[in-house]
Amino acid sequence: MHWYFILSLGTLVICLFFCLYHFIRLVRYGAPTDFSHKLGNTDAAIKYSFTGAMSPSKKESAYLHLPTYSAGILYHIGTFLAIIIFFLQLTGVRFPVFLAYIFAFILIITAISGTGILIKRISIRILRKLSCPDDYISNILVTLFQLITALLLAGHIYQSVYYIAAALLLIYIPVGKLRHLVYFFAARYQLGYFYGWRGSWPPSKKY
Repeated sequence: MHWYFILSLGTLVICLFFCLYHFIRLVRYGAPTDFSHKLGNTDAAIKYSFTGAMSPSKKESAYLHLPTYSAGILYHIGTFLAIIIFFLQLTGVRFPVFLAYIFAFILIITAISGTGILIKRISIRILRKLSCPDDYISNILVTLFQLITALLLAGHIYQSVYYIAAALLLIYIPVGKLRHLVYFFAARYQLGYFYGWRGSWPPSKKY
């Protein structure tokens, strides 16, 4: 077993441990306490928070930035795909050549989407002022991992480079903004609970 493979396994264990730590912290906090009079259906609102409320037409000003919103969706799809492929690589799964090239093509598109988002963050003054180093590091690590995964599937990069890139990403996930893969679900749950309690979500069908 090569050292870079062991490195990626070690960082995966560390990543999962700290993600579990963050998850346990969230569970220990419990459901948010609201002392006001309950007016709505929190269960329906929580469901809406993860579905209809994610639509760009319902999500803050996302409808004004549809290209960026679409790029973000593609970018996240590529991230999930790259992570799934990583786990399959660890277990020794190999794809047929045509399927590997299809996945590689998808990942190149999603990596381009991530690069576009990064360029926009750098080029627009107000976004630069709102950004911190973590925003750039997270984007670069994820985009590089997608691109390197695509190159691995196409047979154009060494496995050592791939597993080192995976290790860098995994070790950064629990300490950077990428840990929102845990907090995202808690945040959407709390948002749905808050507006559901007040009867604001889900919106009336007449609207």
